[in-house]
Amino acid sequence: MNTSVLSSAPLQVRDHLVEHAAGALFARSWTPPDAAATIPIVLLHDSLGCVELWRDFPARLAAASGHRVIAYDRLGFGHSAPRVGRPPASFIADEAELVPLLQAGLGFERFVAFGHSVGGGIAVHWAARHADACACLITESAQAFVEARTRQGIEAARDQFADAAQFARLRRYHGDKAAWVLDAWVGIWLDPGFADWSLRDVLPAVRCPLLAIHGAADEFGSARQPRTLVEHCGGPARLALLDATGHVPHRERAEQVLELVVAQLAGAVQP
Repeated sequence: MNTSVLSSAPLQVRDHLVEHAAGALFARSWTPPDAAATIPIVLLHDSLGCVELWRDFPARLAAASGHRVIAYDRLGFGHSAPRVGRPPASFIADEAELVPLLQAGLGFERFVAFGHSVGGGIAVHWAARHADACACLITESAQAFVEARTRQGIEAARDQFADAAQFARLRRYHGDKAAWVLDAWVGIWLDPGFADWSLRDVLPAVRCPLLAIHGAADEFGSARQPRTLVEHCGGPARLALLDATGHVPHRERAEQVLELVVAQLAGAVQP
């Protein structure tokens, strides 16, 4: 693992490279003073996301919660190594296989899994497969199944990225991997073979507390998505449905999301 310090007090911000059989994974951590006794929050990004696209949210979350915050780029995204070929339909579940690697490379054991959009589905699998290590699960705008609204939102976004200026924004964060990132999202989610994908059979294995945050105006999923998460979760679960909010609550309603998460951690997470 290669680590470099970017800044110091009040938050220590570090970049990390975690070695993976298919190439290095890029990660960043934000550590507030006296965070050693807390359980880290691991942020799992969306289908077009990466560490950089979390923007200032990880730093604000670390400062507000007192917990170390970790975010990493999945293989093929952001600063992580390129990935060859479109991921399999099982890619959401497969990401949970990386947990031991990330634990060893980034120096943590127990964790809070916080996933945005498809990262929420990944977080569910993290919590289900590593139930003894996951202290709390937080999903934001997560899909629990594929609905017409999901497909329509993806089709609309695909059409927008046909514009060169829009695609250039994607390249800003993913470089030469941008076309792969877009195809991995659109190609998988619009594939008829993916239409029956669901988290319903996985959720009963989640034993830790769940907070499902969702925008009432989310263009990629109706309120049926978080309700499915809450209703099928094997542990205590609650829904926070935010009015007049779209697919990125941590950007659109940052203060409200921070308050929800800090309150959830205070009630659910013990060092």
